[in-house]
Amino acid sequence: MQLLPLSIEEITALTLSVKVALWCTLVSLVPGVFLGWLLARRNFPGKSLLDSLIHLPLVLPPVVPGYLLLLLLGNQGLLGKWLQENFGIAIAFTWKGAVVASALMALPLMVRSVRLAVSQVDLGLEEAARTLGATPWRVFFTITLPLAVPGVLTGLILAFSRSLGEFGATITFVGNIEGETRTLPLAIYSYTQVPDGDLHAMRLVLLSVALALAALFTSAWLERRATRMLGRGRGHD
Repeated sequence: MQLLPLSIEEITALTLSVKVALWCTLVSLVPGVFLGWLLARRNFPGKSLLDSLIHLPLVLPPVVPGYLLLLLLGNQGLLGKWLQENFGIAIAFTWKGAVVASALMALPLMVRSVRLAVSQVDLGLEEAARTLGATPWRVFFTITLPLAVPGVLTGLILAFSRSLGEFGATITFVGNIEGETRTLPLAIYSYTQVPDGDLHAMRLVLLSVALALAALFTSAWLERRATRMLGRGRGHD
């Protein structure tokens, strides 16, 4: 089986997937860190409901979040129509919409990783900093966040890899437009629907597997590093 060179269409799908995944990771960073910290460190009314809503995309059929995004941010959606009419911003059926769909599906993984990392940070260190006059923001940025960085990095890698594999919400919200929204999973699907597309589909499948394995190995390595840094156990590189 000839695996190289990749065709122009395959390269376009690959570069678009990486672009969407990088933006998805960036978009997920701040809300993922905040929500992970909030769930790990604060008790408040509705915490269980918020936790359930964050993780809902993990258990719903992916087409459901995609359809809800279409109702909200579509060109005739509740918010999408307003954005387009007032600011000329179109999200549905664009690569930016693919970022939004991927971020929605990847956010639970980011939040879970950050929540676990923050929960392992010694509360005594935070309390000691507060007794020395540190403000809550200073405690967070000098104590909590640095000790939780390995978990944050793990969450970012998981969000990146989840974005690379996102299909259902993406195709529902932004369609399958070559050069605009056709990421690797959508390209694989497209090739399976045309005659003599098996070779192209298999090459992209192998490429997707390689990227996913690299991300998972990196994530596992970072988890072991996090465990060592927090003194919870020992691992082997």
